[in-house]
Amino acid sequence: CGFYLSCGYNSSGIMLSGGCGQQIAEWIVHGRPSLDMFAFDIRRFGRSYVGDSDWCRQRSHEAYAKNYSIVFPHDEPMAGRNLRTDPLHQELLNDGCVYQERHGWERPGWFMSNRVEGKVPKVLPYDYYGEYGNTAHDNYTYFDAVKQDYKFGLPDCFETIMAECQACRTAGALFNMSYFGKFLLTGKDARKAADWLFSNNVGLEGKVSYTCMLNKDGGTESDLTVATVPPDVQCALPDLAGGDDSFYIACGGAVATYVQQHIQTVLLDEQFDAQLVDVSSQLGMLSLQGPISQKVLQSCTDIDLSQPDCTTYGRHFLMDLGDGATKVWALRMSYVGEFGYELHIPVDSLQSVYRRVMAAGKHRGLRNAGYRAIDFLSAEQGYHHWHSDLRTTDTPHEAGLGFLCARNKSYLGKTVMEEQRRSGTTRQRICLVMDDSCELVLHGNEAILCNGKVVSYVRRAGVSQASRQWLAFGYIDKAAGEKVTDASLASKTFEIEHMGTRTPAQAYCRSPFFKQA
Repeated sequence: CGFYLSCGYNSSGIMLSGGCGQQIAEWIVHGRPSLDMFAFDIRRFGRSYVGDSDWCRQRSHEAYAKNYSIVFPHDEPMAGRNLRTDPLHQELLNDGCVYQERHGWERPGWFMSNRVEGKVPKVLPYDYYGEYGNTAHDNYTYFDAVKQDYKFGLPDCFETIMAECQACRTAGALFNMSYFGKFLLTGKDARKAADWLFSNNVGLEGKVSYTCMLNKDGGTESDLTVATVPPDVQCALPDLAGGDDSFYIACGGAVATYVQQHIQTVLLDEQFDAQLVDVSSQLGMLSLQGPISQKVLQSCTDIDLSQPDCTTYGRHFLMDLGDGATKVWALRMSYVGEFGYELHIPVDSLQSVYRRVMAAGKHRGLRNAGYRAIDFLSAEQGYHHWHSDLRTTDTPHEAGLGFLCARNKSYLGKTVMEEQRRSGTTRQRICLVMDDSCELVLHGNEAILCNGKVVSYVRRAGVSQASRQWLAFGYIDKAAGEKVTDASLASKTFEIEHMGTRTPAQAYCRSPFFKQA
């Protein structure tokens, strides 16, 4: 039972009614749709902003005003902005940050390197594009920066983004990821709930676990990180004080509501005596990445960061910044393929920690970087991005994430995973590297051809900072039990069709640029 919504199609109801009607019928009867419906799912919105009348009014107007506009890959809304910001918002803006809006949050997109002194790309109040008696903004620096991306070729900001990538690979980059969804799973049955919710073994002492959450059909509802909260962290960071068997969950901010609702639904269905607390606004998150990251962080603390608990990937530890008051929970994690740390910080201390770290690293080459750089760097590594190349209809075994499926416990979706482990899958995620230079731009949904026939489409694309070649990820069909290898892929001719032109590509089982972080 439940409450189902099928409305708000913005004059597209007749066009979408057949497919959406079928899917919502399956949802009601079988408990979930057979297709990936996240783009239509009400859980892609958050309560913090859909309950704001100004946001609803502005975004509704812009949605109608741009209904028949060309959809450029990196367009950003001008309406409903600056609703959720963190303490670093103005500081990063002063450094030329061009923000993106995700889930109501303003998050760093990229940093202007050639801005005019005194002019910052500030998002101004919505001007309704000069209609309804409003005056359109003149000399709107932010809008002008966004319009650089109003093309399907390389945007004007491409080299700036690549410079951020290079800094991360050769020196250091500091990413403000405070918009991430952060949750605390607590209660009498918290450990039972965590074991059932997450496909990987979580709750290992001193360790952060990368894991999937699955549905009953084995499809991936999310990929995220989970860590138990040790007593010293609970004492130092009161927002994470949940008693014994407390689990800290971090996920992409754009899917925070979706993840939250999935977990709460499972808790209810299984009648676990556990609670999920949203601490997203109470904690900030900085990601310090790159070859200099350990030296930079070491200069900020008296803790010996060369010890195994501080260097081993997937470990976490509590540290102070030498003043005896500011506590930081450091997780040895990376989504960009470099040695680095995620720093989880009480939001009141976020600005002081940022300034301390930046002061320690700037002379070493540390610079601010944004999510456009993260997209390229993570693609180069072959890391997954939920709802691009990892969706509710993709299983971990199909996506190359079978190692995240534990065999020593029960979890939601395990029956399907064990069957695929025994019999094999009929689909597999592959990586294609374009032969041409990066002048040919991929955005996703381009056709993938094998031996002259269309066999799939691009789910996700990015540029390798090392070679300046485009990488693309997609799924190809195969016979159950068939073993796909780099050698078997090399025996076939792959192409990607872009703007009517077919370009050769080399196929691999995983990114050839992957390196252990």
